[in-house]
Amino acid sequence: MRRTVAFLGRVLATVVVIVAGAALVVGVLVPRVAGATPYAVLTGSMAPALPVGSLAVVRPREHIQVGDVITYQLRSGEPEVVTHRVVGLGVTTGGERRYTTKGDANPIADTLRVAPVQVRGVVWYHVPYLGYVAAWLGGQDRQWIAVAIAALLVAYAAWQVTQSVRERRQRAQKPAAVPGPGTDAGEPRPEEVEAT
Repeated sequence: MRRTVAFLGRVLATVVVIVAGAALVVGVLVPRVAGATPYAVLTGSMAPALPVGSLAVVRPREHIQVGDVITYQLRSGEPEVVTHRVVGLGVTTGGERRYTTKGDANPIADTLRVAPVQVRGVVWYHVPYLGYVAAWLGGQDRQWIAVAIAALLVAYAAWQVTQSVRERRQRAQKPAAVPGPGTDAGEPRPEEVEAT
C-alpha cells in the first residue's frame, strides 16, 4: 500500500511538473522567442473565441485583413489594450488606413476606428485559463516569477531523479531473502512429498 501511495504521489507530481512546464513554455518562452506578447483576456467581449481568463499571444503583422483578431491600444501611446475582431477596413480623407473592430459577443461594432499605430498585433494563439495567472501577476513580477518557477521545476525534476536512483541502489544492495525451513532447493516441501 505504501508503494502504491508513493507511486501515485510521483505520478501526480510528474503531471503537475509537465503542466506547469507546458504553461511556462506556451505563456512565456514561445512568445519571447517569436517576438510575440502575451495579454490576459479580462472581459467576455470575444467569447466564445477568446473566453475570459485566456492568455492571448499576439505578434506583429503588417497586413491586417477583415476577420483578423487584433490587440490594439484604446488611445495611442497608452498601455490599456483591447482585443477585438476586424470587421471593416477604411481610409481617412488624408489617406490613412483605419480598422473597424467588434467583439464577437458584442451586438454592434466599436464606435472608434483604430489607426495602424495603435495595433500591437494579431492574435497568434490563445491558452485557456493562463490569463488568470498572468492578470494576477504584474508585468514585471511575471518575468521574475516565471524564472523562479522554471528553476523550481528543474530542481524538483532533479530531486525526483535522485530519489529514484537512490531507491534503485537500495533495492539492488538489499540482501536476498534467506529461505526458511523446508524451502531449501535440496529439501522437498511438504506438499511435494509423495504419499506412500
